[in-house]
Formats: sequence, structure tokens, C-alpha cells
Amino acid sequence: MRSTTALLAGAPGAALSPTTIERRDLRPDDVAVRVTHCGVCFTDLHHLRSTDPGVFPLVPGHEFVGEVAAVGAAVTRFAVGDPVAVGNIVGSCGACRWCREGQENWCERFVLTYGGPDHEGGRTLGGYSGEYVVRERFTHHRPAHLDPAGVAPLLCAGITVWEPLRTAGVGPGSRVGVVGIGGLGHLAVRLAAALGAEVTAFTTSERKVADAERLGASRVVVSSDAAAMAAVGDSLDLVVDTVAVDHDLAPYLAALDVEGVLYPVGYLGPLQVDSMSLLRGRKRVSSSGSGGVDRTAELLQFCGEHGVVADVEVLPARDVATALDRLARNDVRYRFVLDTADL
Repeated sequence: MRSTTALLAGAPGAALSPTTIERRDLRPDDVAVRVTHCGVCFTDLHHLRSTDPGVFPLVPGHEFVGEVAAVGAAVTRFAVGDPVAVGNIVGSCGACRWCREGQENWCERFVLTYGGPDHEGGRTLGGYSGEYVVRERFTHHRPAHLDPAGVAPLLCAGITVWEPLRTAGVGPGSRVGVVGIGGLGHLAVRLAAALGAEVTAFTTSERKVADAERLGASRVVVSSDAAAMAAVGDSLDLVVDTVAVDHDLAPYLAALDVEGVLYPVGYLGPLQVDSMSLLRGRKRVSSSGSGGVDRTAELLQFCGEHGVVADVEVLPARDVATALDRLARNDVRYRFVLDTADL
């Protein structure tokens, strides 16, 4: 086994503390990654606040980057020292329809980077750690010229918004709306603009208007302004809604043009949609979550070519409590990333 230090919570209510954990010995297709930076996601906060003892012991972290520390005998795509990135899925069956179609995120046997069963009967421990062992197929080449801290959130927040943008074929001439300028939303604006779309950003905060324009929005609408919302009616082909709490979808359906599609990717609870909001214009509500291996690799290549990274605040791993506390208060522009050098 391979030993490393990780930030581990042993039980509900327990704080994360540096703990020695064991990673598996390298199998032929494994890559050992020396983790340098790991993003802090709302999913991490959700798991840490769980009262279910079955969730623990828990090491969060499912969007991380680093360098190859060692490779298994059958690995061909990576060598020691290569810059790499790992996202929120680290395994799948490899044989089902979805795996064959490059949608490993839909596989019934996909393996989460942390907090879920692996295929050997154990439980996965995440990227708030000094090292992670992962299959070669689920390891991605990282654009070495980009800030590694800014790349880390692309592996969760980035792929979450990239998937609907690519599914919808967004490009020059596309009219894209983004609801919420946060961890997901700021990347949705940046990526849609880089794809050549005309981007309308919706925000509840007038303080974020200038920032949304900086990110690439050509139009910013403060959603509490009824007149401004009415003015964007029937004007968009696609709306990516990144708001993480339950809210009224009707105003954003009204912003869609004929056959427009609304993708709620931030709030994962039950949705309530008035069917009358869909009737005029054959509008649709679709879904999207994460992405497969091929699309994740495509995202990283695109970001490397266009210089797209997340806006991040970097903290040493020992300050994880500060990051989680501020994240809970939505006090971050726009993603926390842990520098894991002290692990």
C-alpha cells in the first residue's frame, strides 16, 4: 500500500484533520498523482455536514491537479512528472452502453472520486490529500501553461457547464443566458463567450454587473428589475441556470426563444415547472450533470487553447476550515482552491 496524508473527518460533526491514509498499490493501468491543488466544492460542504455515520470516514475533494509520481506497468499515456488533472469520477464498468458512448458519468457502476464504493469493496477517499491513485483512463493531461490552481475547478464546475454548452452546439451566433455568477456561473459565462456566443448574464447583485462583463457577458440583467427581465423575453437559445437553491424558473423560461432549452445545473432538488411556461414556443427543460472522459479532455484542451481558467482564492490546506466557513456564507470570488503542499 502507499501511504499519504489527507484531511479526514472521522464522524459526523468532526473537523477535518491531517491523517495518514493508505492508497492501493499500483495496478498495471494506475497512475499515482502527487496532488498540488484541490478545489473546494459545495458538494464537499454537503457531505461534511451529513449526519449519516455511513458517509464517514470522509476525505473530500473531487477536482484536483498535480503531477504524475509513478505509473503502472501498462500505462502508456503518462510519464513521471507529467502535469495531470482528475475529476469527480475515477472509474466505471467500461462495457455498458454509456461507457461505450463516452458518457461514463451515466454508467450504473461509476466510481466517485470520494465518498462512494470502489470496485474492490472499499470506499473512495478524495483529493484533499498528498497523493491519489487513479486509473489511467480517468487521468487527464493538464495544460501546463495554465495556472494549476485555476485549472482545478474545471474538473467539476467547468465540466458541469461545459456539457450543456457542447450538447447544445453553442458557437458563433448562439444566444446564451447564464443565471448566477458564482463558481459554476462565472465559468459558464467565460466558456460560452470563448465559444463565440453572445452571452446574457442574470444576477441578483448589482455589484456583479461589472464582473460579469469582465468575464465576457455582452449583456447583464439584474433579475430583480422587472422591466429589464421583460426586455429579454424570447431572446435566448439556451439558458444555463447555476443557482444552487430552489427558485422560480419561469422568468428564465420566458427569456427563451422558440425551442429554447433551460438547463438547471446548480440546484439538484425537485423542480417545479408550470407547463404553461413551456407551451408558447415549444420550450424545454433539460438536465445535465458532470461529463464523460472524452468531453472532460475536450474541455481541458479548449481551455488550454483559449486561456480559460477559474477565478480562484488559494489557501493552504491547513486553512480548509476557513474556506468551508466562507463557502457556506457564499463569501468567495469564485472558487476556493487548497494548496496541498502542507500535506
